[in-house]
Amino acid sequence: MTPFIALLFLFSSANAFAPSQYGHYRIAHTCQAKKGDDVEQQQAFPVGTFVEFVEKKRVHIGKILSVEHKSNGGARYDVDSGGKHYGIADKAVSFAMPCPNTPGQALKLYQQFEEAQQISEKEIQVKLDISAELLVMAWEEAIEEDESHEVTPDSLIELIHSHKGSAIEKYMAWKLLRSDMAHVFFKDLKNHGRVVAFKAKAPKAVEAAKDQFCQTRVDEEICFT
Repeated sequence: MTPFIALLFLFSSANAFAPSQYGHYRIAHTCQAKKGDDVEQQQAFPVGTFVEFVEKKRVHIGKILSVEHKSNGGARYDVDSGGKHYGIADKAVSFAMPCPNTPGQALKLYQQFEEAQQISEKEIQVKLDISAELLVMAWEEAIEEDESHEVTPDSLIELIHSHKGSAIEKYMAWKLLRSDMAHVFFKDLKNHGRVVAFKAKAPKAVEAAKDQFCQTRVDEEICFT
């Protein structure tokens, strides 16, 4: 964390956030097109939002410093990551979380975000206390009890631990559900190009995916469930 980033937190003001259907945060209103203009501006994440984004196939953690809309209505962001600025399109953002109102909490969350982005799948399982067996339970619950057969990071935490997940818990659950192991049971669901939820696969599809997965990972816990 550079002094520049720390100063950004110290002088950050509170932002208004509104939760979307899948727990990501967007500006609380839709920007309407100007009268006589056929282009409607895309909803954008507010200034101050913490984001995971992809730039030239590399994954970064950063903070949105400014937002602009192009002539076609698409949103673009100026993002600070480790003191370096990146100009990215909205589609480059893979995950977002709101920045806390107080500088101390904001700095702590940002550091946790950076750490969570770096840790391995196994470490995520340990930190979330979600074993392969519990992931199987979540899949069974989605297949049998949920009409949509969908799981979100929020619902995974609540199902297994019976409490609302923190911002970092939701991020780690999102990462876990995107892992190769989780893809045995779930497939990604996207909204505006971002993975926001996960649909439980049919039992036959799971068996086929599990057989393929375990051909090269025979020591994985999932191969013994």
